Amino acid sequence: MRSVLYILSGIAIVVTGCSNRDQESDAYGNFTATEILISSETAGKVLAKMVTEGEIIDSGIKVYIIDTLQNCLKKDELEARKKSVLAKRINLTAQIAVLSEQRNALVNDVDRFRKMLAEGAASQKQIDDLLNNLKIMDKQIDQVKTNFASIEAEALAVDASIAQIKDLITRAIVKAPSNGTVLETYAETGEAVAPGRFLLKLADLRTMELKAYFSGDQLPKLKIGQVVEVLIDNGDGEMRILQGTISWISSNAEFTPKIIQTREERVSLVYAVKINVVNDGTIKINMPGEIRITKKNS
Repeated sequence: MRSVLYILSGIAIVVTGCSNRDQESDAYGNFTATEILISSETAGKVLAKMVTEGEIIDSGIKVYIIDTLQNCLKKDELEARKKSVLAKRINLTAQIAVLSEQRNALVNDVDRFRKMLAEGAASQKQIDDLLNNLKIMDKQIDQVKTNFASIEAEALAVDASIAQIKDLITRAIVKAPSNGTVLETYAETGEAVAPGRFLLKLADLRTMELKAYFSGDQLPKLKIGQVVEVLIDNGDGEMRILQGTISWISSNAEFTPKIIQTREERVSLVYAVKINVVNDGTIKINMPGEIRITKKNS
């Protein structure tokens, strides 16, 4: 009877051991999210900080407002310069109009003197002098037109500078490039910032990415779009099971990262795999996670 009990106990141990192995995770990793660093694109003092850390914001909302006084003054200066350039253009237009009238008068004189020459009342020298004056007048008009082209180029340059300043003024209102959660802020109201100064860090935490490592033997069981089980600690010493979808599988093997402990410790070369998991608010950046390849998809 005692031997029978020993045998039954041995069988129970084997079954329990097999069950535990079945429950072991196939891979381990940490959760990450795509973080966006939003920086200032203009220099000035922070007039308003419109978000707080931990706040969930939508794409396009204002997050910071930078002082634009200097850029506004520069814009006023350029617009005054543009008026001066336009005045030069108006003056040149008037000069061309006057010279054109004088040219028309010379053309009429040439026609009149030719008629007089036919009647013997004028000389050829008088006509030649008028023609020379007409050539000089044409050169003067061409010279003024050349200056006119230079003024046009100057006006275009001023317009480009004004457009640049207006763009800087627009960029002084910093907006969120995408939906996400404000992870950190780096500037407060009243601080002076320069172009390139980080203002805040943003990340979309609605879907988290778990990066794990699988051995070459496990790789044939994985495919893009496959649903797997993702396990996280629920805080009570137990594991909570979530669903994840494989979004990326590395095509190159790499050495096992030191922070990763796989089930098969002898494996030195592994493949990185990324799994997307919908976040209900409990998953945090760098939180550890485990993956099980479900029987349904294996």
